[in-house]
Amino acid sequence: MNLNTRAAGVLLHITSLPGPHGIGDFGPAAHHFIDWLQAAGQRIWQLLPMTPIGPGNSPYQSVSAFAGSPLMVALEPLVQHGWLRIDAAPKFNDHQVDYGCVVPWRMARLREAADGFGRRASVAQRAALDAWCQAEASWLDDYTLFMALEAAHANKPWWQWDKSLASRDAEALAAARQTHSAEIFFWQFVQWCFETQWLALKAYANQRDVAIMGDLPIFIAHHSADCWARPDLYFLDAEFQPTVVAGVPPDFFSETGQRWGNPLYRWDRMAAEGYGWWVARVKRAMVQADVFRIDHFRGFAGYWEVPASSPTAIEGRWVNGPGKALFDAIEKALGQLPIVAEDLGVITPDVEALRDGCGFPGMRILQFAFGDDATNSFLPHNHVVNSVVYTGTHDNDTTRGWWDSTDAHARAFASTYTGAQAHDVHWQMIRAACNSVARTAIFPLQDVLGLDGHHRMNTPGVMGDLNWGWRFEWRMVGKDAGRMLGHMTAASGRAPMALLRA
Repeated sequence: MNLNTRAAGVLLHITSLPGPHGIGDFGPAAHHFIDWLQAAGQRIWQLLPMTPIGPGNSPYQSVSAFAGSPLMVALEPLVQHGWLRIDAAPKFNDHQVDYGCVVPWRMARLREAADGFGRRASVAQRAALDAWCQAEASWLDDYTLFMALEAAHANKPWWQWDKSLASRDAEALAAARQTHSAEIFFWQFVQWCFETQWLALKAYANQRDVAIMGDLPIFIAHHSADCWARPDLYFLDAEFQPTVVAGVPPDFFSETGQRWGNPLYRWDRMAAEGYGWWVARVKRAMVQADVFRIDHFRGFAGYWEVPASSPTAIEGRWVNGPGKALFDAIEKALGQLPIVAEDLGVITPDVEALRDGCGFPGMRILQFAFGDDATNSFLPHNHVVNSVVYTGTHDNDTTRGWWDSTDAHARAFASTYTGAQAHDVHWQMIRAACNSVARTAIFPLQDVLGLDGHHRMNTPGVMGDLNWGWRFEWRMVGKDAGRMLGHMTAASGRAPMALLRA
């Protein structure tokens, strides 16, 4: 994707797609959605992280920064290959992912498929899997062993495993690879299926002039293959417990701040290795997406360090991040970086200097634009060309939900500025985003469909079954949404003018 070209796109996570197996995946619905994007003149499909989900079903607390989510592997191709047979699937919820039911059912199907592969795969298929495993060994070997050992230790966190395994004694690891070879093969098979299906789907999108925008969380989870494989790169004590953790300071939204709990990087040690871990991570991100957003970009300039003993984030302090040296090292290794900086939150001049020094576009959220006066940087007349404008993100309410819950001042300001009323606020906000000078405009599918707050994807800081679970059905889309979106996109120079006549 050329970030210098004026374009628009839609934010929708893979898991929100329709489909018969309880959660969106890389199957037929994903291909159909790409066709819909193309017809509506949308040139970008933005996703959330595709890594395995963690606590609370969050894609931002994964057991691996490199692996793909098993839940996104489409089952239809496994059936077509003859590795899997599905006689009858349960009747899953079409509007919400029931992770408690979906996860065990789909994982059981993947195990059946792995068994079927072992018994019926062709020589060429086996060779393809073996070659891929060798090519990805730098992260795959640790990840697959980690998953096997997690199962062998009744899903306990890695620091509670047998000491020789937690501390990665070489002989213990070699023995474990032999003992758990069958389980290791299963996770290799799942990751190979993920990779082959995803790259085929991405190619399908690119052939239709739809680029993929991925998402890269800044931090990794404590219970992860990454932390277990290189504990020396994090602030951990002798028992492998974090001494300091990530978070954000108290602000208007929280008197105690947010204590995320992720272990913090030893940037000095990463720098001594030429930031090799980050180079490898970004290299993989560039294979899986045409451009990607880095979450919590401000943490590279300065991050909020919270003592691990503190129950809240109040007692934290600001610490300097790696700054431009990190991105210079990555760019030297990989070339020009197709990165969007998530520059939201407490943004100080050093963050802006880092973003602009790297040449990365930042983000402008229209829902944040109407709380004060005309100087607000999120208002379209204050946007800059090198930015990405959103009506809202996965962490915001839907635009209609925002309208219903915001205060009278913001609602009146938005109405005056955009002409919006309750029945059309989503379209007027999309129109305002389209008409911004920002090169890229992104709209959550919920806003394109005009859905209320019951359809939001996530409520930050709130643990609940509804987070990360929203799904749509094709009947909700109809014919008018894509046509209207195409017209607005074309009229604002983000799609061919021929769409105006469609």
